[in-house]
Amino acid sequence: MEATFKIWQTSRKLYLNFFDNYTLEQLNTIPPGMSNNLIWNLGHAMVSQQKLAYGLSGLPMHISDQLFEKYQNGSRPDGNTSQAEVDEIKKLLAELVEKTQADFEAGIFSAFHPYQTKTGFYLGSLQEALAFNNYHEGVHLGIMLQIKKFL
Repeated sequence: MEATFKIWQTSRKLYLNFFDNYTLEQLNTIPPGMSNNLIWNLGHAMVSQQKLAYGLSGLPMHISDQLFEKYQNGSRPDGNTSQAEVDEIKKLLAELVEKTQADFEAGIFSAFHPYQTKTGFYLGSLQEALAFNNYHEGVHLGIMLQIKKFL
C-alpha cells in the first residue's frame, strides 16, 4: 500500500498546481467541445476518492453533501464555482490524502462493499478501490491537461 499512497500523493501535488497556475475564470471555463472544466475535474477527483474509500467501506465521507452532489459521477459543471468553493476544494484535496492514509494505518476500514464501476472495473477490496482511485485520478489529469490547452 505504500506505493499506492506515494503515487496518490504525487498525483495530488500535480492537481494542486492547477490552483496556483489558473485564475478562477480559467478554472470555471468549459472549452468549446468539452463537457467540463478544470475545477469540476478537481472536485470530481476528490468526491470520487471519498466515495471509493469511505462510502464503499460504510463510513462517513469527509466532504459535505453539497460537494458530493455537485461533483459526483454523472454531474456536470455550471461554470459558476465561487472562489470560496475553489478554496475549499484545494484544502480538501491536500488534506484528504493524509486523512485517508492515517485512517488506513489506524485500521478503521474494516468492511468493504464490492463495487463494479461504470467502466467495468470490479473493486472487491479497499486496496483495489485505492489502486483504482489512482487510475481514475490519472484519467482526469489527462482531461485537465487537454482542457488547459484551450485556456
